[in-house]
Amino acid sequence: MQISITDDLKKRFHAACALRGLKMSHVLVEMIEQWLANEAHSVKELKVRKTVVCELKLVVQLI
Repeated sequence: MQISITDDLKKRFHAACALRGLKMSHVLVEMIEQWLANEAHSVKELKVRKTVVCELKLVVQLI
């Protein structure tokens, strides 16, 4: 995977990782995994909300 970021952002990220003794690639993998987990949770919430809205519409139609 290749990404385009500014030199300044890369330098700051590299420095932050180096201060903690971490590899940039490991930190990026963790960030991506965390984002995907949050995204999956968000998708589940959206599905639940959509189901609730559909059920409410049915109830309103029945009234």
